[in-house]
Formats: sequence, C-alpha cells, structure tokens
Amino acid sequence: MKSLVAVLCGVLLLAGGARADTPETQSENLERFTPYLQRPVEQFKFWSMYKWQLVGPDKVVVWTTIDDAYLLTVETPCTQLQWSRDIGVTSQASHTVMRRMDAVVAGNDRCRILEIRPVDYRLMQSESRGKPVR
Repeated sequence: MKSLVAVLCGVLLLAGGARADTPETQSENLERFTPYLQRPVEQFKFWSMYKWQLVGPDKVVVWTTIDDAYLLTVETPCTQLQWSRDIGVTSQASHTVMRRMDAVVAGNDRCRILEIRPVDYRLMQSESRGKPVR
C-alpha cells in the first residue's frame, strides 16, 4: 500500500509540471510581449537557442541569449507546435535565421517563418520587476 501511495504521489508531481499552456494563457503571454515588439526584420543571428515560449498557435518567442528574444510567426498549419516539448530553428545561411527561408521545427512539422520581430526583452524585464515572466 505504501508503494502505491508513493507511485501516485510521483505521478501527481510529474503531471503538475507537464502542463500545456491553454490558448488563453498563450494569448495573455503574447499581450505581455506586444508592447515590447520592434519592427519586423528579415533575419537575425542565431548560434543556439537559450529558451523558447509558445504564445499562440502560430507564434513562438525564441531567446538566442538571456536578453535577446525574437517573436517568430510561422506558416499554418503547424499542428505539432502546440504539443512539442522541444523545437528547433533552421538556419540555411551560416548562423543566420531568415524570414521565408528558415523554419521552426516541431515534431515532424517544418513551419516556415513568415515574420521575425525583435523583442526589447531588457526593457520588458526592467518594467516588470516583481512580475515573473512565465
């Protein structure tokens, strides 16, 4: 009986951390980024992905460093993006991600990048002290 309780506790702990953001949460997160979006750019330098966050069915924010973030809008449908634990970003040119040339890879989906918008993440962080970014 004790081992059953231990297993159930372990499952609950794992399930608590394995949640997908709801469309409402994604929309709220996108709204938090929106005031800090800069004009669209054609490309950005990309050596590695520091982290990423889904903010819509066709929108993902990727960080290339702790302070450098970009909102990528991808071609739809990109069905596996909603459920992916990991994503990748292609780079056809040497360490440069380009709009319409590169893609976000989620599972078996290769979702072409339609728009790239830098995020003024440092300003966002400084204005939201005390409000953690999810």
